[in-house]
Amino acid sequence: MRPTSLSFLLLAAVAAPAADPTGVTVNQDRLARLKAAAMPKFAKPVAFDTPEADAILASLEVFPPDNPWNIPVDEWPLAANSKAMIAPLAAKPLRYNADMNFVLVPPDQKKVEVKVVRYADESDPGPYPTPDATPIEGWPAYFKRSAKLKDLTLDDVQRGKPTPDADRHGIVVDPVNRKLYEFYKLTKTDAGWTAAQASVFDMASNKLRPAGWTSSDAAGLPIFPSVVRYDELKRGKIEHALRVTFSNTRNAYVYPATHRASRKTDENLPRMGERFRLRKDFDTSTFSAEVKTILDALKTYGMLVADNGLDWSLSVAPDERIPVLHEELRKVKGSDFEVVAPPPGYAPPK
Repeated sequence: MRPTSLSFLLLAAVAAPAADPTGVTVNQDRLARLKAAAMPKFAKPVAFDTPEADAILASLEVFPPDNPWNIPVDEWPLAANSKAMIAPLAAKPLRYNADMNFVLVPPDQKKVEVKVVRYADESDPGPYPTPDATPIEGWPAYFKRSAKLKDLTLDDVQRGKPTPDADRHGIVVDPVNRKLYEFYKLTKTDAGWTAAQASVFDMASNKLRPAGWTSSDAAGLPIFPSVVRYDELKRGKIEHALRVTFSNTRNAYVYPATHRASRKTDENLPRMGERFRLRKDFDTSTFSAEVKTILDALKTYGMLVADNGLDWSLSVAPDERIPVLHEELRKVKGSDFEVVAPPPGYAPPK
């Protein structure tokens, strides 16, 4: 039976941290760290790639302790078709994608209109606390490290350069109110902001988007809780699942996803929300501290299929303080992973 309260979960985690029959093990170290940290006060938007942001993030609880992003899955059983799902992906390398950034806003940040121009019927209504300095996907590291793009300004990128056809995700985090605002194809115009889709998440809740609804990711999942951040790499510990994409996915989704993005029906293609895990016996000892931190997280928390894209592509914040990890991560192959499924006693938290 499903535990009836969070207090039950906390007690169960202390009593049996490695083999809870429900599959929900609460990370007590994470909870203790967050409880001990005091969130600094701030009155203006804070860029993600700053020491000020690091201090704020150190005290931010992103979703409840029993949320699927936050629970270890190192003891979960393999999916019945794990080998068949891995086989066509086995030779492909793990990828580093310096893409998903965000801005932190104070609780009284002015809310503005963002015109939703495509998925309005699957978007959450505004207005939204979207500041003028909201970064667009890839800013700044992806652009500053490119010989062709390094002269673009943030305003250029916000207005659609080098191409308005890119995914152009934008993420706004209100850490005091624990609200998350995520946009697909966010673009600044002379008349204001536009986006193809807008999602709002309550980071104090396990509530999902309505069944069948997308988000700024195809799976209907939030992006922010999955991003590899500088403060985590500096601490040497990532305490959540990561985000991964694949070029071929199935016309299906599995909890915690709410949306599918394919017409393919092969049962050995990953579904949106499918969870992959790095094998326990994979040796991480020869990797740099940053990459080892990522790989250890993939052993403990795994990664959730969030969108269609390059195979085995992880989202890392485009923070110039994070070294380029691409060549190291490519040493890890698809064959080093396995697909896991919840144990028989698992029930999604409410």
